[in-house]
Amino acid sequence: MRLTDPIRISYKNLMAAKFRSFLTILGIIIGVASVIIIMAIGQSAQALILDQVSGIGSNLIGILPGASDEKGPPAAAMGIKVKTLKYGDLEALRNGKNVIEIENAAGYVMGSEVAKYKGENLTVSFTGTTASYINVENSEVEEGRFINETEEKDMSRVAVIGKNIVRDLFLNEDPIGKTFTMKDQSFTVIGVFKSKGGAGFGTASADDSVFIPLVTAQRLMLGIDHIAFIRAKVKSADLIPYAIANTKATLRERHNIDNPANDDFSIRDQAQALEMVKNITNVLRYFLLAIGTISLVVGGVGIMNTMLIVVNQRIREVGLRKAVGAKTNNILMQFLVESAAISFFGGVFGIILGIIVSFIAAIVMQALKYNWPFLISWQSIVVATLVSIGIGVIFGMYPARKASKISPMEALRYE
Repeated sequence: MRLTDPIRISYKNLMAAKFRSFLTILGIIIGVASVIIIMAIGQSAQALILDQVSGIGSNLIGILPGASDEKGPPAAAMGIKVKTLKYGDLEALRNGKNVIEIENAAGYVMGSEVAKYKGENLTVSFTGTTASYINVENSEVEEGRFINETEEKDMSRVAVIGKNIVRDLFLNEDPIGKTFTMKDQSFTVIGVFKSKGGAGFGTASADDSVFIPLVTAQRLMLGIDHIAFIRAKVKSADLIPYAIANTKATLRERHNIDNPANDDFSIRDQAQALEMVKNITNVLRYFLLAIGTISLVVGGVGIMNTMLIVVNQRIREVGLRKAVGAKTNNILMQFLVESAAISFFGGVFGIILGIIVSFIAAIVMQALKYNWPFLISWQSIVVATLVSIGIGVIFGMYPARKASKISPMEALRYE
């Protein structure tokens, strides 16, 4: 028996039952496409987030409430509310005396509320922050100005808004000097941010957010006296280790902490933040990938079911082939090749479908002004191809073994 015979016979049998073959292949197509899409979108989302974190600057450190392991995310990053950072801590870090390496620092609190203007209602994200936000975040105001130090502390009801707020709430009317309400409080627009596109890491996108003074947000909007986190700008990246050490010393003194093991805050520099984000996104990617592989297993079960039906339908054929000299291994190879062929073709079409869907997703995200790269790794294509063939072989093994054990006498009795 020639090596190409099983392939030729398999092709002939698959073409003889096109619709049944298509339905069997469809399960593999969906499974492989799911894996490709999940891996592509996961890589693109990770690249987007890491790019945003990197874009903030290499000379920043973040101070979050709550202790954490050095390699793990702080409690605040996991959505747990911790109230150990106060406005006084921010003042102590940016006064230029306690931590001389820090050029400036900004405090943040966040929430969402319905903004109202002339009959228009819009649910917006608001950020309470300090006058130093502009310097720390390297942001620009296109019209008007940003919050000043006096407004930061005296509960002024002023706001700086993003371009999308101008469009959706003010209907592109010039908003400078106009007043809108949030939570029954009236805010006067004093500035409009220059459009940046996308969303920032840790804070809301300037395009879609309302920025108000920190103390105003704390007392009037949220009813709190703590800060969600502090971001400090160090004079140079080389000074970051010294800035972190002096920040820890300052906060321990203010919080009456003698033992570092009892710290109620966490400090992360940019490199640590990047590594933490990478670890978190990798966990999510692998979790979603594991879910996606379930559909491949379902497709494999479909192949096994189809091949068992095929074996029962071709008992006479198998018996006749054995009667004229076909060996058990020839029959086994024949059915394994058919099973692998079904899975392979499903894998090829699944890869094509996955790439197309991932490309469309990238176009949509880029149209929404996100810096969303289209990423398809050759590793994912190779893995998807090998896995699809492997699924066919594994789930085709039992039907193939069953077919190989059919005897000529059994075939003669079969009707």
